Amino acid sequence: MGARRRRTGHDWKLLAASCTALLERLPELVDEHMRQLAEHSPVYGEFLPYDQQWREAEEAMRIGIETISAPRDSPRRDLEYAEDAGRRRAQQGLPLELLVHAYRSAGYLVWDALLEAATGKEPDRLGVLMRSATMVWSAVDAQAAAATEAYRATEMELRRRTDERLQALLDALLEGQEAPGLAARAAAGLDLPERGPYAVVVLRSERREPLRRPVEGAGLRFVWRMRADCEVGVVALGPGQGLDGVARALDGRCSGPGGISPVVAGLAELGRARRLAELALRTCPPDASAVVRLDQRMPTALVVSQPELAARLVADVFGALLELEPPDRAVLLETLDAWLSCEGSAGRAAGRLYCHRNTVFNRLRRLEQLTTRSLARPRDLIEMTLALDAYRLA
Repeated sequence: MGARRRRTGHDWKLLAASCTALLERLPELVDEHMRQLAEHSPVYGEFLPYDQQWREAEEAMRIGIETISAPRDSPRRDLEYAEDAGRRRAQQGLPLELLVHAYRSAGYLVWDALLEAATGKEPDRLGVLMRSATMVWSAVDAQAAAATEAYRATEMELRRRTDERLQALLDALLEGQEAPGLAARAAAGLDLPERGPYAVVVLRSERREPLRRPVEGAGLRFVWRMRADCEVGVVALGPGQGLDGVARALDGRCSGPGGISPVVAGLAELGRARRLAELALRTCPPDASAVVRLDQRMPTALVVSQPELAARLVADVFGALLELEPPDRAVLLETLDAWLSCEGSAGRAAGRLYCHRNTVFNRLRRLEQLTTRSLARPRDLIEMTLALDAYRLA
């Protein structure tokens, strides 16, 4: 009850006598209460042994009956017990609607028993009960509300702990930790197959935007994990799905830069996949906006995986070029990049650069002179291509 109604001394004595008499019938009332619950739903009998349920129901009903006739300023033991019951039932997994139903059912049972006992006896006793009806049902409502609030708070805490446990398992897999049963526990908790094709996506955190990350679709399922410096997505690939499907699912929903790992064979290999996805991300220049696949960036990945050798390559290939004024140097490197992107077509490169094709030829010849390399020789072309990647990513 929110606040007990004021009662006269006479009313209180009659109500207390009714409650005392009802306590003598408590075992009978608990038996009937248990019968009604079992009739309402078989779930009640599945979450706790009958004897334990009976004892707890007996204590709850006894405290509730004592509360009805207790002095107005006495402690609310019924609410304390309801809060404890709400926490216990959440931990035991009883559905909340069945918990509330149990309180309502017990309230009806107690009220009917009080009325039955008062019928045919002193007329005053029935009148006292009628005047106390609001108070009695307010008490039942308050008990159900206290149990509900405690249930939901406990359920939220249990869910938080479960989420933290699953995140810890996922983090351990992404870090490549090896522990007996780790992959199996993660598979059970995340509802994912332990074995099967997986890929990992890594997105650079400073470029994160409020876009809706894909969770599932087209035979793919994504599990996202936020980290201090990046966002990591574990992708479970369905039958017949490959990295093309992953890239399509990310397109428009995840602004880059980002990297996609090659496919691995199970949860236990997520650590390796995460490292390869990070390597793919490192192939993206600072101003990139694409999510790239490692298997399509292998030469550049070789460069960024060896930063010391990459710096030596840049110095060796572009040594004289680096001594030019920055605008002049930028024009030559931009021309080389466009020519490579256009598969060696000077005409197409000229269209991209808004200049004449002869201008492209003149710039490329000057580039060959400065680097002492020929774009017509395959080995020299490889060195210049890799040096360009290393220079842009440095």
